[in-house]
Amino acid sequence: MNLDYQTIKLESKENGVWVLTINRPESLNALNMQVLNDMADALRQISEVDFETAKALVITGAGEKAFVAGADIKEMLDMSNEQAVAFAQKGQSVFHELNLLKIPVIAAVNGFALGGGLELALGCDFMIASDNAKFGLPEVSLGLIPGFGGTVRLTRAVGIRKARELTFTGEMIKADEALRLGIVSQVVPQSELMMAVNKKLEMIISKSPLAVGKAKLSINQAFDLETEKALENEAEIFGGLFGSFDTTEGTKAFTEKRKPNFKGI
Repeated sequence: MNLDYQTIKLESKENGVWVLTINRPESLNALNMQVLNDMADALRQISEVDFETAKALVITGAGEKAFVAGADIKEMLDMSNEQAVAFAQKGQSVFHELNLLKIPVIAAVNGFALGGGLELALGCDFMIASDNAKFGLPEVSLGLIPGFGGTVRLTRAVGIRKARELTFTGEMIKADEALRLGIVSQVVPQSELMMAVNKKLEMIISKSPLAVGKAKLSINQAFDLETEKALENEAEIFGGLFGSFDTTEGTKAFTEKRKPNFKGI
């Protein structure tokens, strides 16, 4: 299935994997309001289908130079204070939808992931990057700060001191440094990027989609709760799975020494 949008491509593969490509290569896939609106609609469509139809989402950028090189500066030039707040809130809202999806979301970072591009990638569950990828939050060079969640998510990813350093300097780091910092999970040659993503996805979608979705929920909620509350929440989610088809099937398959047939229910 291919769905038509002005600034993105959305494809549904036969194995339940969806691929969302930011498709503005002439501007290094810069994010503008139209991109955010198209993404919001695409994510809504994915959220409304069942587990069998949507098992995972990959986000990448068109071309070989950029994942997303940032927000569209031309669109921002004449914004009022109120318009700028609305723009930031729109980006934050769309990227937060990635957390709310019940399926895993992988960023396939195929080049520059700067400003809004890094913020988008940080909104995904994890990243796999090509060896030519570069990361950074250069907003301070424009007299701005990250507005799509960068100061929040980068701090959670690398710690407050490193987040301060990268944000205050606007420094751009290479893929191997992003790997060392834990921003990305894996770095591969650009020609092997989607192969590596698909290999990781094969591992994920062979597991219970219901359990993967609930694990994602528990991990995301843990950031907003104190440890004791987060542990209570995990126990509740754990217990809530009992009686589901997938839990019954998975435990039976284990004792019967066979491969489980999960249905996501």
